[in-house]
Amino acid sequence: MRLPVKILLGLNKLFPPVPHPFNLQNEGKLRYNQWQYQQGERTIACFAPKYGKEEMFSGKRVLDLGCGAAGKSLYYISCGASEVVGLDIVPHYKAEAEAFAEELGYQDRFTFILGSALETGLPDAGFDTIVMNDFMEHISEPETAAAEALRLLRPGGRIYVNFPPYYHPYGAHLSDAIGIPWVHLFFSERTMIEAYKHLIRGLPDERERLDLRFSKDENGVDHLTYINKMTIRRFRGILKKLGVTPLWYREIPLRRILTPLVKLPGVKGPFVRMCVCVIEKPQG
Repeated sequence: MRLPVKILLGLNKLFPPVPHPFNLQNEGKLRYNQWQYQQGERTIACFAPKYGKEEMFSGKRVLDLGCGAAGKSLYYISCGASEVVGLDIVPHYKAEAEAFAEELGYQDRFTFILGSALETGLPDAGFDTIVMNDFMEHISEPETAAAEALRLLRPGGRIYVNFPPYYHPYGAHLSDAIGIPWVHLFFSERTMIEAYKHLIRGLPDERERLDLRFSKDENGVDHLTYINKMTIRRFRGILKKLGVTPLWYREIPLRRILTPLVKLPGVKGPFVRMCVCVIEKPQG
């Protein structure tokens, strides 16, 4: 084992585990979609200073991009959505999502689409609300996905975006095993991957986690492909390139006391918990 990996593993023992849905599911405490459903309120809270549940969902046809096992999609139905379509590219989420919809009695108002957000095949202007929750940091071609979402939105409809930027303490998205905050700022990708593999070895969902997080290049070397390293600057650049002016935009600090740092360009990244944006499609 390489020395940097040993150092990372040693430091990791000093930090308490971060609560994570993968681990909760392995422990038999909560299924992934149950955890998502419980987190729905927290997702809505990102927009609450400006937009409430009724405005976002009541009577609306909703598209949830990158919905995972669709727990939050189904939560949006509980908020009054007339219909919710959840879309994700991971095959096994479809059966899990549909079973949960039936369990909650929402099967008549929910549809799961197994496919890519880059080219959905759905008709133009079919949705009143599109949710991109914890989505922009994962999709391989975020600009293409944003353009596709705009195509699917009806005039006057809104896209609700929120994501933790890359320099977030857990922006590497490996916190199901590595609890060190900002680990991706101190260790190389190779070192993080080797340590992560060591930490999840023998878990019942080991293969599933590896397939989700990493992909091999043409030389057979693993790379972190679960995230695209979306920064605040890159996101704002995508909006500019698409000619989009947000209806509302905010950067939520890790702690209220850190608010002054979040206002400093070039410094803010590591202190932003969530980037939040609302886009409205012009009428006519």
